[in-house]
Amino acid sequence: MQFKDYYQILGVKREATAEDIKKAFRKLARKYHPDVSKEKDAEQRMQEINEAYTVLSDPERRAAYDQVGSGYQPGQDFRPPPDWDAGFEFSTHGFSPGEAAGFSDFFSQLFGGMGPHGMGGFRAHRGAGAYQARGEDHHAKVVLDIEDAFHGATRQISLRVPKLDAQGHVTLENRTLNVKIPVGVREGQVIRLAGQGAPGFNGAPAGDLMLEVHFRPHDRLRAEGRDLHLELPIAPWEAALGAVVGVDLPDSQLKVRVPAGAQSGGSLRVRGKGIPGNPPGDLILTLQVVLPPADTPKARELYATMARELGFDPRHPSRS
Repeated sequence: MQFKDYYQILGVKREATAEDIKKAFRKLARKYHPDVSKEKDAEQRMQEINEAYTVLSDPERRAAYDQVGSGYQPGQDFRPPPDWDAGFEFSTHGFSPGEAAGFSDFFSQLFGGMGPHGMGGFRAHRGAGAYQARGEDHHAKVVLDIEDAFHGATRQISLRVPKLDAQGHVTLENRTLNVKIPVGVREGQVIRLAGQGAPGFNGAPAGDLMLEVHFRPHDRLRAEGRDLHLELPIAPWEAALGAVVGVDLPDSQLKVRVPAGAQSGGSLRVRGKGIPGNPPGDLILTLQVVLPPADTPKARELYATMARELGFDPRHPSRS
């Protein structure tokens, strides 16, 4: 996927104000709108212009784009880093994956599904004879450790809130919250913080802040729902003869029986030993047979003895 320079598409500088961007869009729209333009590539150009304006005219999307796109050139190969949008606080006017599909793949990768589209928003009601509106719900992605799902925790979360300053430039305001992480939290779960969204109008209650949980990459564990996946190294004799081996988890150590004749790539499922919950997830172990190195005379002698006496051919047709 190629990087798109939205500033170049609109012909504005990166430090352009919101008014500069609006003026550039209107000028280009008059030139390339398919209903009036005589340019051969008018429709394609207008699609690019609309996409660029959709991003740069919104302070939240523009701030996120500025961060992830820093240092890239137009047409350069681009893949968004994992969790690049973590810590940004967005209001709820995001794009569903279906709506984002109307733009380029580049746009869909960055903004498809960003923010819980259609959630929250202002809810008007009358109180004491005056018009009131509940504050808009906000959304942010937070990245936690898998261990937090086993123990629970209170984490200090720093969020960046994009806003326009008086000159029309995008700025980032920071705020810090202490968030209680419940035991059993899972990837994709939303933690609702009541009253931490946008303020209400005319005394109405504030909106909520919706924190979508993601896990940092772990050196051994991978979460899938409440199930945990782990690669379990075993010795050749443990695989051949069977064995009981230890497995370290964030909250305990298990003893797992490896059946005789186990092969690399085989799997074992341990019920109820995944992420806690009601019901808890399972632990799925993928077996990896690890050969000891033949780096001493004794080790080479043992390997030579096996080769002579076992008569084992892993490429024999009977094994296919």
